[in-house]
Amino acid sequence: MFGNMREKEEFTRGMPAMHQNEVPSPRAFGLDALHNVCKEIYPDQCNPLTVTAIIKYWLGGPDPLDYISMYENPGCAELGVPPHWHYISLGLSDLHGDNRLHPKSGPGRPSGFGFELTFRLVREINETTPPTWPANVMQQLAKYVFNSGNMLLPGDHVSWHAPLGNGNGRITQILMGKDPQLPNLLTTPHGDVTFVQIIGATSEELQAAQHWNGLGVVNLLKTTRGCGPWLLTNTNRQHSIMEEDPTVAEKIQTGIEREGSNLSGVSAKCWWVQMSDNNNDEKYREKKNDESDDDDEDDDDNICEKDDIDRIEKNRTTDKINKNLSIEQQREHDNNNNNDSSFDDSFILKPLIGLHLTFNLEAGSLLPLAIKGRVMHGRHFTFKSILSHSAITMVAPSVTGTLVSCERPYVLQGPWLQVLIPDQLAEKMAYEFQLFNSTDQIQLPRTFSWPEYKLTITIVSD
Repeated sequence: MFGNMREKEEFTRGMPAMHQNEVPSPRAFGLDALHNVCKEIYPDQCNPLTVTAIIKYWLGGPDPLDYISMYENPGCAELGVPPHWHYISLGLSDLHGDNRLHPKSGPGRPSGFGFELTFRLVREINETTPPTWPANVMQQLAKYVFNSGNMLLPGDHVSWHAPLGNGNGRITQILMGKDPQLPNLLTTPHGDVTFVQIIGATSEELQAAQHWNGLGVVNLLKTTRGCGPWLLTNTNRQHSIMEEDPTVAEKIQTGIEREGSNLSGVSAKCWWVQMSDNNNDEKYREKKNDESDDDDEDDDDNICEKDDIDRIEKNRTTDKINKNLSIEQQREHDNNNNNDSSFDDSFILKPLIGLHLTFNLEAGSLLPLAIKGRVMHGRHFTFKSILSHSAITMVAPSVTGTLVSCERPYVLQGPWLQVLIPDQLAEKMAYEFQLFNSTDQIQLPRTFSWPEYKLTITIVSD
């Protein structure tokens, strides 16, 4: 989903061998700067337990983080923070300054990607060594950053869809916050570094972040016993913050109604066909990555399914207008389609008479967010296809810089489809999409149709 939804890899399988207590070289100045700031917090832990992949990333290894240090944190009794393990990544920023992994930078500019990841895990009674599974979570998130070029920022969220840790608890999703003990900004010889903390969350908390905003939910987490002011992850936590305190749910609902959602897009399984005047699907359909011109473009059963795609859902705090999205789409076209003749007409505008959109259930469950949280607040929402390089953007009439208008509500430009949602249609959609309040009650496939707008949406199984 728009720079964010990657399906989690099974990090419990095929894991590279790890060396523990390997001491990183002290000659890397970026690494020295990170070690020094950690020593200020942990002066008696100069040689923390550290894990690293046997083969470094720049030598062809699979894991981009050079090291992950694990510290024993006593907590803070005055603030109600219990003892916990504190994990700090080393490698998203530039540790070496010699172009082996990141372009050279300097003070005032980001070092590498400009941040490192941290994680705080509640320490179990009689636990003497930190669990190593958080290091694998950090490596998976780092892979996403290296592969996509997208940053992770406080307020972002990650759709993980699996219990964190080794149990079957309710902490199955991830939110991103700011580490409470490390500096807001660390200046190193190779540039500036911030520290973004991973926070284990329930599915309900992730949904609240999607429908409202991530920073708002993170701030509410700070006030609860489950996470506390230092945003600890407790994999044994059994209740969401809404269940723990009913007033929290009221605050979230009020925020949604007043502010809408600042999630501007997601990666999704989605596609479309053009409908003619008689509502029959025409030959035209968006082309998949593995399709040729000779493929039967009317057969939706030929849609490729990718079962092992990493999914990262990122919630951006800055709202983007469609003109900016157009720039991003063009960058993607330049980077990904140099050898793809199917997108040679990327600058040609193709108005479509009617549309039949199809989403899988997970993407479809976000349609209420797209309409009520975005379009009805005068914004846009993008579904970035994980089946191809294409994207579907639903826009409100008040959004500027768009390709669509009342006269041509559906316009295709290269791989990018824009769909205008008039106010009356948005109200009808919001009413009908209440069905997604209980997704387990939806019989699939489920089709919504608005003939007067020549628009149909079908939801299929994941």
